[in-house]
Amino acid sequence: MNSHKENEAWKEATVVEDRNFRPTKANGGRRKAPFYKVMQGMPIAVDAFRYGTIPGVTAYFLTHAHSDHYTNLSSNWKSGAIYCSEGTANLIVHMLRVDRKWVHALPMDATTVVPNTGGVTVTLIEANHCPGSCLFLFEGQQTVNAGDSAYKSTFVGSKRIFRYLHCGDFRASPQHVMHPAVRGKRIDTVYLDTTYLDPKYCFPPQSEVISACAELARRIVLDESSHVDTARNSRVDDFFSVHEKPKEKEVAKTERTLVIVGTYSIGKERIVKAIAKALQTKVYSDSRKTAILRCQADAELDALLTSDPLQAGVHLLPLGAISSDKLKAYMEQWNGHWTRAIGFRPTGWTFTPSKGSDTSPSIPSVIAKSQVKLFTFADISASKNSTPNLQLYGVPYSEHSSFFELTCFALSFDWGRMIATVNVGSEVSRGKMAKWVERWEAEKKRRGKVEVVQFRSPEYW
Repeated sequence: MNSHKENEAWKEATVVEDRNFRPTKANGGRRKAPFYKVMQGMPIAVDAFRYGTIPGVTAYFLTHAHSDHYTNLSSNWKSGAIYCSEGTANLIVHMLRVDRKWVHALPMDATTVVPNTGGVTVTLIEANHCPGSCLFLFEGQQTVNAGDSAYKSTFVGSKRIFRYLHCGDFRASPQHVMHPAVRGKRIDTVYLDTTYLDPKYCFPPQSEVISACAELARRIVLDESSHVDTARNSRVDDFFSVHEKPKEKEVAKTERTLVIVGTYSIGKERIVKAIAKALQTKVYSDSRKTAILRCQADAELDALLTSDPLQAGVHLLPLGAISSDKLKAYMEQWNGHWTRAIGFRPTGWTFTPSKGSDTSPSIPSVIAKSQVKLFTFADISASKNSTPNLQLYGVPYSEHSSFFELTCFALSFDWGRMIATVNVGSEVSRGKMAKWVERWEAEKKRRGKVEVVQFRSPEYW
């Protein structure tokens, strides 16, 4: 698709994604699928359940079990086979009551031929997002112009093999570009998770944030005399010496701290496990949440779960419940058992760039600056409305790629074009993201040979 046709396809997509759309007999009774939901020249749709039965599509793929990706998927589904990871299959059967006959779990890291697609193969790659999430690498010939878009491929019927990498939602890492199914290949089109495609979102690596949360919780819980100086909205190192760890002592029975972690229906489990292990305690959530957690087939997490809230030093609540008013109400039911609480709110939207940050940095400077500073527990600040008995911490933890990680990802393998899949509702937003894609392309040309950007760990750059 040339640039003119792609611009026209985006205009078409803007029309069909109108929020005011209501299905009627006159408009066919369904919302039409935008071009980026159907793999060009293939009878394959990804995360496109809200569009019902899409013309020409024989295989519906689901990257992960978050509601914005499975919208309209329910027990009434009958539009065709659904392909996903085993973890996601378990979740949509449990949560949405989708009939098992439609759900086909595929193995991770293995190339599988997708039935009724003209020989297209798919490889599932761990997305580093929520449990069960994966990237899809499709490889095959273009055999059909499926979907609703008026813009058709001219390669349908040719012998050329096309490769599409659909990222769904993901936290980009060196492991993605070094995966045997990706490394050394040219990817024709990358469908990219562009949630944080803006240089102001260069938040720290997941592993550093997870470790920092665990260490902060350990230090506070094991030193019950330490309190937040709310008058100064103090950082942790204001009431702990960064150079001296508090002495581990037996906590008095009258002084007990409950750690509460905000989570999505699926996601943030890695922070939960790290905190629970640091405190050597169990994890409690209500029965609905617990059932979802057990669908994930995570033996480590299963061993931490308990149905007795009084036996767990870590409780899980929805992310929106991590506020002073809601946590105060939650703690009232445990009056006499815990004397205070620490609330963690882990989300990428917590991150705020430093004042004076460059809004249009050079690509080399993005890489250089982001690999210098180490994130520790001392970088986590208590919120202004914290009190000695209720300490709230916003944590810059996301399961989407930071701008820095997207940049490293884009420079580390060979690709033809990138299609944004998030924040695409306005021409202005798409234009800003397109400029960064152009700058990535220019930087790749400047570097010459495509090589993986130097990384600190295979898990993060």
